[in-house]
Amino acid sequence: MLQYRFCFLIFAFLNIFSSESSAQNQIVTIAKVKDLTQQACDYLDETNYEKSLKKSGIALQYAFDIKNDTLISRNYNIIGINFHDLGEINKAIFFYKKALYYAERSNIVSLRMMITSNLGNLYFFEKKMYGHGIAYYKESLKFGKQQKYQKEVAITNLNIVWSYFKIGNYKAGLPYLLYINKHENDLKGKSDDVALNFLNGMYWSSENDTINADRYFKKAISKDDSKGEKADLAYAHLEYSRFLNKIGKHKEAYDNLIIYNKITGEQYSEEKLKKASVAGLNLELDEYKRQIEKIENEKTAQSQSLKKSRIIVILFILISFILLFLIVTLVKNIGLKKKHNLELVKAKEIAEEASLLKTQFISTISHELRTPLYGVVGITNMLLEEHKELSQSQHLSALKFSARYLLSLVNDILQINKIEENKVVLESLTFNISDEITVIKNSLSFLAQKNNNKINVAIDVDIPEYLIGDKLRLAQILMNLVSNALKFTKDGEVEIIVRLDKVEGKFHYLDFLIKDNGVGIAAVDQNKIFEKFVQVGRKDEDYQGTGLGLSIVKRLLGLFGSSITLESDLGAGTSFSFVIPFEHDPQKTKKIIEDIEVDLTSSDIYKILIVEDNQINQLVTKKIIEKNNFVCKVVDDGFGALTILENEQFDLILMDINMPLMNGFETTKRIRQLGLKTPVVALTAFDKDEITDEAISAGMNDIIVKPFEPVKLFKILNYLINESKNAG
Repeated sequence: MLQYRFCFLIFAFLNIFSSESSAQNQIVTIAKVKDLTQQACDYLDETNYEKSLKKSGIALQYAFDIKNDTLISRNYNIIGINFHDLGEINKAIFFYKKALYYAERSNIVSLRMMITSNLGNLYFFEKKMYGHGIAYYKESLKFGKQQKYQKEVAITNLNIVWSYFKIGNYKAGLPYLLYINKHENDLKGKSDDVALNFLNGMYWSSENDTINADRYFKKAISKDDSKGEKADLAYAHLEYSRFLNKIGKHKEAYDNLIIYNKITGEQYSEEKLKKASVAGLNLELDEYKRQIEKIENEKTAQSQSLKKSRIIVILFILISFILLFLIVTLVKNIGLKKKHNLELVKAKEIAEEASLLKTQFISTISHELRTPLYGVVGITNMLLEEHKELSQSQHLSALKFSARYLLSLVNDILQINKIEENKVVLESLTFNISDEITVIKNSLSFLAQKNNNKINVAIDVDIPEYLIGDKLRLAQILMNLVSNALKFTKDGEVEIIVRLDKVEGKFHYLDFLIKDNGVGIAAVDQNKIFEKFVQVGRKDEDYQGTGLGLSIVKRLLGLFGSSITLESDLGAGTSFSFVIPFEHDPQKTKKIIEDIEVDLTSSDIYKILIVEDNQINQLVTKKIIEKNNFVCKVVDDGFGALTILENEQFDLILMDINMPLMNGFETTKRIRQLGLKTPVVALTAFDKDEITDEAISAGMNDIIVKPFEPVKLFKILNYLINESKNAG
């Protein structure tokens, strides 16, 4: 439809912007990029998609080299239009959104209008997502309030009229039609004249005004189609045929329908020729994408390497001073140490034995708990993916959230010594505070109903929609406090109140208050409740739990640099409050969301061998792998793996560690003894730090701890497989 005209609207403005914003020594380079961009547009106008994609790909590379966001956005848009025209809708969306991102960075209004209007056409006419399409059109109009954007505004209004009329909503489309009729001189295009006339005809037909409708339809079909604008003329004949049929002129309706079929038939034949070279073009475009991502990754790696080098130098200096201090101290106290050497040796042996027992206990419990949790999380995800009708189910969403929360809680309980030693690092994720609290409320609805309690939520409207921080740790804190309040309250209310305390730069300090009207806590017990395994005022028949909840809350708040305040009276209820700062950065939020939503994994199909003795884990892992269009086979133990590898080749092996007959380490050693260089990834419930040395010694390439995020798994798979193929 009209989105293809938006390739040319801003080229003159682009020339002005480039010349003003670039240094003198870049004029030649920018001129070359502009010339390549114009050639790509010209080839697109001629429907020569192969040359258009090649030229825009080269221009895009140059644009990245000179760091010109306007030219980057321009060429991403051209690539998106190519794929839109060729019917590659998902690729078109990807490149349109890339173009929009760089257009926003360059702050060029015409670019943003163009790209949002193109997205509107794609969602409305190709994906049939009418609401999304109209939203994009209206977003485009918001940018065009200035006089110099009249043409862009006129074309976007025409698109909106066509969209509303296509779904029969003439009332909604009428204001936009009246605007176009008033500003029709802004269109300046033959196709637009055809579209405007037959859209007027459609409107008057809907009003049963046959005279005006017939007049506009005849004006539309009287236009010459020699310049290639056949689509609009075909639509004009089709709508005119429907109008004639409506008023009983069946012969004339049939004649116009014949003309419509003739034009669309010619277009279909041309379309088949256009799509003939798509397969080859995809390979070349993928190469352009890989080159661009490689450049961006190299820049990021260089920046990170520089930061690490500085840290290493500082650490080296600090360690040198510490070592010097220790040497002096040791020299001064060597006499005392000799006297107590035997006692120290014995104490050391006792401490090492206790530490070893603790480590073995934590390792065993960790493995035995993570293994079934992997099945719970995996099967929950499978239910949501295979039964789309359950995606809105609060019960299943609560189950998924609770499973993940339980996994996180188990990890924290088992590694509470790491929390105390500040070894847990907070993550930076984008989240909506209202959504997070709603999920927590729904997850605890059963507990609320059990004690006939109500959960009331109040969130300050001044809090930004999206914040950046560790939402999972925040959820753990709130889950512990709210569930604790619900257990100690009957026939009452629990309030979750979030207020904006203050704003400092990009950080918004949120004041959380969890309040109940339950049994309350005696003053004498208030200093005890944050200790591990402490439960005050508990009867054997009441209030289940481990006594770890509030202890974990206190330690997690310490990670945020915060503390908790308690106010309570017996019989009057309890309130907990704390303040946590979260970052608000729209640009950073968009980057985080973009990295999450865009899937750039390889489209190649790889063959994976899964070595796993647990049948539930076999099912979950196999489903995850096959969902990504990989081919996989499963064996139950190490001997089975060695047998199948004698007859078949695989691109990668996922190896469990704790298996009967032969463990994963010994199996990997024997695979390497056979001379096989196939990448082996340990897929295990053991803690990664515990097995890293032994895994490397056995010949494994990487370790993934169950449960895991599928995105992380496929990132590692693609990296190792590509590295192996390049080395070969």
